[in-house]
Amino acid sequence: MDLNGVEIEDTFAEAFDIYVSKFLITAATQKFAKIAADETVGFGSSVIMCPAEAGIDRYVPPNESPDGRPGYVVMICHPKKDELEHQLLERIGQCVLTSATTAVFDDMGSEADEKLKIGYKLKFFGDGFEKEDQVAGRTVYKIPIMSGDFIIEGELGIKKGVAGGNFFVMAENQASALLGAEVAVDAIENVPGTITPFPGGIVASGSKIGSKYKFMSASTNEKFCPTLRGEEGVTCEIPDGINGIYEIVIDGVSEKALEEAMKAGISAAVKIPGVKKIYAGNYGGTLGAYQIWLTKLF
Repeated sequence: MDLNGVEIEDTFAEAFDIYVSKFLITAATQKFAKIAADETVGFGSSVIMCPAEAGIDRYVPPNESPDGRPGYVVMICHPKKDELEHQLLERIGQCVLTSATTAVFDDMGSEADEKLKIGYKLKFFGDGFEKEDQVAGRTVYKIPIMSGDFIIEGELGIKKGVAGGNFFVMAENQASALLGAEVAVDAIENVPGTITPFPGGIVASGSKIGSKYKFMSASTNEKFCPTLRGEEGVTCEIPDGINGIYEIVIDGVSEKALEEAMKAGISAAVKIPGVKKIYAGNYGGTLGAYQIWLTKLF
């Protein structure tokens, strides 16, 4: 099918189950909330080698937050529940508690499948001086620190989410592909419950499972590398006229959220001059339980 004159390949993005936590970091100012959020989601592009996949979901204005301060909702994702708990303890303990004026509140709410006692465990940093309190009807712990109190909700919700939603922006040159990817990420930012965990939301490298080197779990996807077109031993799958490709990878709290994000991103990308085709990565159904067909999004 075509969308705005751009070919949408009749193929699917292969997604898989992942555990997701979604929590709000607030601070005295938007600047300090963003600093803490950025630190918390660092080194979170892919669980291929990162300890978790992570990203910022959305900005929350003061009138919508439990403590009346600005903040950012972040998402941390991992295929294993115990590893997700470990990441929450480490990232909040090392990146949020140490950031100026911050507090942490659960954002999963009724969506949660279960609650983890992250705040309860982190309270012991208070070394016996911590106190239980209430903020907007939520049970929190006040941990005394040099600058005042660090406040964290006692329990943070987690749920089964979906990771690995993706699409390729294929264009006649690198500049058009990059702009198409940029506007796609901007559009996805407006879809609640989703993140694009790679740098700037854009995957420049792409990858395939496995490698000819035993110590590598993933490697370059040579079939989609423009500079390898015509190389001996390479089966090129890039259409003629395509010289720039960027991938967008999305994690979400549900399959529906993932589909909405993919649709929003693709709809934005196809409006960029020079973008010629939208494709998706899959492994024939061997990687994950979800097949999100591009043409069925529209």
